[in-house]
Amino acid sequence: MKKEKSTGGRARLVRLLRNLAGNGNSCGLPAAPFPPLASGDRNLHGPAMNDTTIPEPKAPADLVYPDELIRSILKTCKRIALVGASDNPSRPSYFVYKYLSERGYDVIPVNPGRAGALILGKPFRASLAEIEGPVDMVEIFRNSEAAMGVTEEALKLDPLPKVIWMQLSVRNDAAAALAEARGVTVIMNRCPKIEYGRLSGEISWQGINSRVLSAKRPALSAKGFQKLTIDRRQ
Repeated sequence: MKKEKSTGGRARLVRLLRNLAGNGNSCGLPAAPFPPLASGDRNLHGPAMNDTTIPEPKAPADLVYPDELIRSILKTCKRIALVGASDNPSRPSYFVYKYLSERGYDVIPVNPGRAGALILGKPFRASLAEIEGPVDMVEIFRNSEAAMGVTEEALKLDPLPKVIWMQLSVRNDAAAALAEARGVTVIMNRCPKIEYGRLSGEISWQGINSRVLSAKRPALSAKGFQKLTIDRRQ
């Protein structure tokens, strides 16, 4: 009896596999929505099995920034004014503020609606003009239309910031041209938290393709648990 039961189970498994390999499956569900990849095709999960190249990021060609540029900015810009910071732990700007602060950056929160309040022990500034001392980078966590006003305010600082960085989905070409005419580097539609995690290798722990290949061992940060630095990527 046991042998017949086992044989019957194998037969049902064979029928199931045959159905799955066809146009449908035994559960009555439609066929898989993803067509088979042709030779050399890529999808969102990375390169095809027979393709050794690294896919380019999904961004307009004029907004593809070299890794060397992003790494240089993140290694040299240590004092960052985050315009649009929030002390609400559920807001993306809070995540970015906390992440960068934990990796040694001096992040200054700027939000006129939260002036006088604290975020992780630091007081909010109502404007960039209230910040004492030079700022290496101004990060804009506002919408694309508001980016022009923030850029104009940043260009009044003395000395000028080295970089104006617009967050994901934020792009204002006119503001970028204005800043670049003054010698300020502009990054648009990027997140410094994501870029730091990508270049350091931290983002790979979540199974995300960092598009960075290196034979060098990860370098742990001096503080914290499982925090990597970007210094190893030379």
